[in-house]
Amino acid sequence: MMFSFSISKADKTKSRKYEESLANIQKFFGGKTDAKRLERAKAQEAESSMESNLEKSMEAGGISSLVQMQSDARMVKLVLTEGVLFASGSADLKEPARKVLAPITAELKKIPNRIIIEGHTDNVPIRHGKYSSNWELSMARAYSVLLFMSGAGISAKQLAGMGYGENLPIGDNAKAGGRAKNRRIEISLVKTD
Repeated sequence: MMFSFSISKADKTKSRKYEESLANIQKFFGGKTDAKRLERAKAQEAESSMESNLEKSMEAGGISSLVQMQSDARMVKLVLTEGVLFASGSADLKEPARKVLAPITAELKKIPNRIIIEGHTDNVPIRHGKYSSNWELSMARAYSVLLFMSGAGISAKQLAGMGYGENLPIGDNAKAGGRAKNRRIEISLVKTD
């Protein structure tokens, strides 16, 4: 019992084990099990399983090199570059993009967590075309991915789209490689607290 209390709640894996241990101790000694705590532990287990399945699914589909996956205590984030999903200056999904998004969407729709889709661009001004600014283009791209996921069965209640334009760069806009990194879509699954 002392061991279960000594586990740090900062580490989600340890936190999940802590929750499960506490629920088992309560059950063993005839105490009431905390339904919310048990539900949270189950949700965290489902998230962990989904994350593992997502990695396997991307490897099996040959798309793991096209998607960067990051995970922390708050969310699982998938970063996809513009070239994978869209033609330059466009918010229409390319046909290969659907093949990249399909296995991701199939895994994400297995759990009821919130999903945030963010569009980002570089700082090169848009001079011609359908969109008047990078901000507008980034929002349109996030919306295209949101519509794809909604059409593939993810509940609209789970989905949110945002466009940041050029305002949150991760690369140096003075260099071509940096601008390419900045043109991206980030799909974040919010984990259970």
